[in-house]
Amino acid sequence: MIIDWNNIDTVLLDMDGTLLDRHFDDHFWLEHVPKTYAAKHRMPVAEAKQLLHAMFNSQEKTLNWTDLDYWSERLGLDIPLLKREVDHLIAVHPFVVDFLLFLRHHEKDVYLVTNAHSKTLDLKMRKTRLGHYFTGIVSAHDVGLPKEDERFWPALRADIPYEPSRTLLGEDSETNLSTAAAYGIAYLIYVSRFSSTVVPAPSPRFTSIHYFSELTPRNGSLIIELNTQ
Repeated sequence: MIIDWNNIDTVLLDMDGTLLDRHFDDHFWLEHVPKTYAAKHRMPVAEAKQLLHAMFNSQEKTLNWTDLDYWSERLGLDIPLLKREVDHLIAVHPFVVDFLLFLRHHEKDVYLVTNAHSKTLDLKMRKTRLGHYFTGIVSAHDVGLPKEDERFWPALRADIPYEPSRTLLGEDSETNLSTAAAYGIAYLIYVSRFSSTVVPAPSPRFTSIHYFSELTPRNGSLIIELNTQ
């Protein structure tokens, strides 16, 4: 893919796994919540993991997947409180701030577009202090559709006046990139290093990067060429 930053007006960026290390989320939902649930119900952690993973998977690709209030009610746990117990694991990926500064310098409209619930957003923006780098922040819960739904991207234009042919989307979800591609967003970037604890693998379909430094020109030109894998 050739990216000419002169032809891009708007940059849409996912949060978890894209800008922030997904290790926090994976640890929270796959380890911390099952351990707490197991202690509450006096059951083996392995049994709790099996039970909760089935519950989580049943809500994949829906807004419930990231709705902290939904999971608090369904599990009988204070999910926002549990998140604060391990918020020391919240971390910004390397080179993210440099990339956001590059976009600001070149006067791009930069939006954080995430499936995350508002309570998760509040916690992570306080912890990372990234909020002021964005032109705006939109949660899928405000739109009423998850990004996995193809209807999300046209609905998003009620909040963000973007032109798909002049827009770049950075995501760690191939599903979300696929729905964006179906809508016609021109520049689609897959972030393969979504977690510091996982060996990154390129997407077979989308242009892949490990770090956003790969999108920042170094020779003064605003035109860069990326490998497809």
